[in-house]
Amino acid sequence: MLWRTEIAIPKSSWQLSQGSRILLIGSCFTDEIGAKMQAYGLHADCNPTGVLYNPLSIVQSLNGDMRVEIVEHDGLFHSMSHHGSFSGADSEQVLRRCLESLAALHLSLAQADTVFVTFGTAYVYYRDNQVVANCHKLPEREFTRERLTVEQILTAWRPLIRTMPDKHWVFTVSPIRHQRDGMHQNQLSKAVLLMAIDRLQQEFPKQVTYFPAYEIVLDELRDYRFYADDLVHPSSAAVEYIWQRLCDTFISPQTMAQLQLNYKHWLRSQHRPLHST
Repeated sequence: MLWRTEIAIPKSSWQLSQGSRILLIGSCFTDEIGAKMQAYGLHADCNPTGVLYNPLSIVQSLNGDMRVEIVEHDGLFHSMSHHGSFSGADSEQVLRRCLESLAALHLSLAQADTVFVTFGTAYVYYRDNQVVANCHKLPEREFTRERLTVEQILTAWRPLIRTMPDKHWVFTVSPIRHQRDGMHQNQLSKAVLLMAIDRLQQEFPKQVTYFPAYEIVLDELRDYRFYADDLVHPSSAAVEYIWQRLCDTFISPQTMAQLQLNYKHWLRSQHRPLHST
């Protein structure tokens, strides 16, 4: 008897190797998968500019169109184009770190043969008619909010993919639920992201691949035990399962055997003795 729906994922026509150069960018789910890749010895750069949630902020950072605007709020300086991890009490230091992160991102993109992109939400916030990546708890009256359309996402992403025909683009939709939007609005948001990625895949069939992390969590792991205590983020067990499915899709058994050895070395390197000698 079958007790769950298994998501069928075709083996990718191209495979990651030990020599692959990988860039991962997008929502915090990206950090989870990026950490797995690094632990298994793959050359993976993950979110150089910090977590980004919406498709426009992600593509602007990749295009070099991101405007670094430093603002002060509650004694801290923030970049409206960066994650809160770049915020600090020294405005010059914050600006320097932000500019360095953009330089690191563009270098990683230039060197990458594969780019993993995870969209988190189709909702965007505008401040002074500019898309912001993070609101940093500034007053809500300073922002306007809208849900992107499929066409807006396509218009933003087509030129980038078209000008980089040598790269593989793997798109995913984050399984993390944005409860603040409301559950119905969250589903509408995810639907826009899914439709936009599907269109990109149709238009760039040799470059764009979709990996169904969202469907794996919602259908294959349909149980709250696969969520963290906040009932929003996937649990470590869910992340491990998604990682295994990703490996089955993009990594050959021969390469995986070597990556398993790399992972054992990594585990040993993380070991800390209980007592110093």
